[in-house]
Amino acid sequence: MSRPKRQEQEDASEEISEVAKDILRMQLPIRIPGLGHVNMYALLDDDGAAVIDPGLPGPSTWEAITHRLKQAGLEPRHVHTVLITHSHPDHFGGAVRIHKESGARIIAHRAFHFGGPSKQKRHTGLHVHGSEDHHSEASVDDLTAHMELLERDRRRAERPIRNFFSTLKRLTTPAPWKGPADRRAISERLRWLRFATIGRKKFFPAVTHHVEHGDVLKLARREWFVLHTPGHTADHVCLHDPETGAFLSGDHILPSITPHIGGVSYLPDPLKSFFYSLDRVGEIRDVDLALPAHGHPFHDLAGRARSIKEHHHERLNEIRKIAKQIGRADVNSFMKRLFRERSWGDMAESETYAHLEHLRLAREAEAHRDEHGRLVYEI
Repeated sequence: MSRPKRQEQEDASEEISEVAKDILRMQLPIRIPGLGHVNMYALLDDDGAAVIDPGLPGPSTWEAITHRLKQAGLEPRHVHTVLITHSHPDHFGGAVRIHKESGARIIAHRAFHFGGPSKQKRHTGLHVHGSEDHHSEASVDDLTAHMELLERDRRRAERPIRNFFSTLKRLTTPAPWKGPADRRAISERLRWLRFATIGRKKFFPAVTHHVEHGDVLKLARREWFVLHTPGHTADHVCLHDPETGAFLSGDHILPSITPHIGGVSYLPDPLKSFFYSLDRVGEIRDVDLALPAHGHPFHDLAGRARSIKEHHHERLNEIRKIAKQIGRADVNSFMKRLFRERSWGDMAESETYAHLEHLRLAREAEAHRDEHGRLVYEI
C-alpha cells in the first residue's frame, strides 16, 4: 500500500495564487526525491516584480517561469530582482536566465556558493585539523563569528583557476566520515568536475548584492528583514515582513517534512546551528503566514519550528538507542538503522554524520578512525 503524498511532494500546479498582499505563489516543477515542486514567489511593485527561488536550471523550468509570469501579466524583462534563499539548484536555477533577460539584480547571503565548503572537517581521533580543541570557539548565539571564514571562501571561489583545483580536490576527497577506499568512481568525479567548473556559468548565478542577518530589503512596496538561518545550508536566509505578517521561510521550515541537515558544512555543528535558528525564528512576533519553498503556506510558524526541533531530538535519542545495540560503528552502519532502505545513500549518511557530530561535540560520543580509515563512533 502506497503512502499518501506529503504536500511538498505534490506536482506543480499551473495556477497562480495571491497568498498575501502583492505576493503571488507560482509553483515550478522539479523532480527531486521527496519533492514535486518549488514555490517561486513573485513580489509585485510599481517597477515590476522580484522573484524568490526561481527553480532548477533547464528549459522546462524556464518554460514554466515564463508561463507563470505571463498569467500574472508579466514577462521576464519585468523582473528587477531575484532573491535566492540558499545555494541549492532548485532555488537558483532560473536566476542566470532571468538576469540575462532583464539585468535583474541577484540577491543572496554573502556565503552563497556552490560545490561544498573548501575545507571539510577531517578527523584524526577526536581532533579536527586546524583546531586546538574539538570544541569550537564560535558560539552559535553569535552567528557573525562565522562570517570571516565564509567571506574568505567566497572570495576564493571567484578566482577561476584556484576554484578549479579546489573543486578537483573536493571531488577526489571522500566525505569526512569515509575512508580512502570510499572514493567515487572516476567517471562520476569527472562528471561532477565538468558540472561544477565548465558548466557552472550556464546555471550558477553571479550574486550582485550580498546580504547579511539584519539587513533590510524593500520588496513589494514594503520593508523586509533578512534573517540568516543556517542549518539546512550555511548560507540560508529567510525574510520577514512585519507589516503584513508574511514570512518567507525557504527550506528552513517546511510544513510537513523536516529539512535535510547535511554534515559537510562550514559550520562546526550544523545541527546546533539549526536548533539555534529554529529557536530565533520561533521567537519572532507578528508572523501570520509562513511561505515555504515547498508545500503550501501555513500558519503557526513557531509551532512548526518546535515540531521540527523535536523531530531531530527524537532522532538523536534513536541514535543513542542504536549505539546500545550495535556498539562502536561507522556512519553507514548507523545510517542503515536510522533510515528506511529506500532512503539509504549519501544524503542519509551526511545527515547521520551531522547528528553523530552533534553528540560528539556535546561530549556524548567519541570518534576515531578504524583500520579502513572510516570514522567510527562510540556512544
